[in-house]
Parts: sequence; structure tokens; C-alpha cells
Amino acid sequence: MDFNQSLKIAASGLKAQSGRMRVIAENLANAESTARAPGQDPYRRKVVTFASKFDRELQAQTVQVGKVERDKTDFKSRYEPGHPAADASGYVKYPNVDTLVETADMREAQRSYEANLNVVTATRRMILKTLEILRA
Repeated sequence: MDFNQSLKIAASGLKAQSGRMRVIAENLANAESTARAPGQDPYRRKVVTFASKFDRELQAQTVQVGKVERDKTDFKSRYEPGHPAADASGYVKYPNVDTLVETADMREAQRSYEANLNVVTATRRMILKTLEILRA
């Protein structure tokens, strides 16, 4: 594997984890949102999937964001009879977003991003060292 391949594969990982972090941030931003009216559904949590893609130019597998799917778990309900989105029983539906799970997912995505960034940094150092050796 040459330096170019290494950089491009790590870049695909950076892009995929960046996309994952954007979706997680959207989930966290909407964690306490409600529907606009009774009977409507609130925001539904999104889940990122990854897909492996063969890059013909690199002759290597890379990663990319696959489908962004909606989580099918049930919404949370809270008894808030005065809320504008409360149903006839006084319950308001809240998103199926668990902030603890989203925070853990965000941390994992950050660590994966950092690992790919370390590959880019190490590759750049190797390229610079190679050039230094060739100049001598």
C-alpha cells in the first residue's frame, strides 16, 4: 500500500465518521422537541449505517455512510395536560432519542475520527521523512 492509498482510505473514514456525528448532533438537538399538534408524531431518531465500497483507483475497500434510517422504537410519553401537543388523555409524545446513548455514540464516532486523523498525520510524517532522506 502506498502513501496515497493510505491517505484516501483514512479520508473515507474521516468523512464517514463526520457524517455520523452530524446525524447524532441532529438527534441530540431534537431530543426534547414535540409534535406541533395533538395526534402528530414528534422527531424520530435517525441511525447511520456504513457501507463498504471498493475503490477501483485505489484497489482497496473504503467506507462511506450508507442509509440513514429511522429508529422504529416507541416514542416516549409524558403527562403534560396543558401542553399544546397533548392528546385527549393529557399525554405528550416525545422523540425516541436517549441522550445517554447519543452521547456514547458521539464519543465513539469522535474516537474513530481521531484514529483516522492519526493515520493521516502518521502518513504525512512518513512522506516528509522520505523526502528528507531523498534530499540527503
